[in-house]
Amino acid sequence: MTPFPDPSRTLTAPDLTPAKIVYGLYALGYLVGLTTLVGVVYAYVSRGKDPVLDSHLQFQIRTFWISLAIALLAFVTIVIGIGFLVWAFLTVWGLIRVISGFLLANDGKPVTGTRYWGIMAY
Repeated sequence: MTPFPDPSRTLTAPDLTPAKIVYGLYALGYLVGLTTLVGVVYAYVSRGKDPVLDSHLQFQIRTFWISLAIALLAFVTIVIGIGFLVWAFLTVWGLIRVISGFLLANDGKPVTGTRYWGIMAY
């Protein structure tokens, strides 16, 4: 006789829809900058529901604030000619963070850290 699994002991995957929405808003932010601000506000509001979700939201909040700091640095350094290189770095850095984080969220995995000087989530 095959035992039936106990429904109270089944593991359910965390609902990472808010994290996926924020990743989408961040990606859309490369075309419409305001969506990035909407994304970080939504990330702040969505915290506290699940530890796996919170790992993504914390990663996204950090991404926003670090991106803002790098963007300010790029803006200031435009006058000496290297600001455009900083903008290019910011673009690549942000896209890799958004894509790597989204892929983790899509697999239902938490963000446990970053690799390559904070560029890629794992």
